[in-house]
Amino acid sequence: MVGYCPICGKPVYFGEKKRSLGRDYHPLCLKCHQCNRQLTAGQHAEYDEKPYCSHCYLKKFSPRGTAFAL
Repeated sequence: MVGYCPICGKPVYFGEKKRSLGRDYHPLCLKCHQCNRQLTAGQHAEYDEKPYCSHCYLKKFSPRGTAFAL
């Protein structure tokens, strides 16, 4: 069965897919929604069905005044 990329909406075939967080992505589509940095499958966070790198996710969604280290 062919899945569809949640970013571009086009079919993702078995030989080209990157599976992360239960979804199939094209390798070039799996990038941070905020900074467009290329992401590694399984090594990112997701909010509202959009992938984010760890840095952008913490910067955008962590509580204000909370110190965090990467």
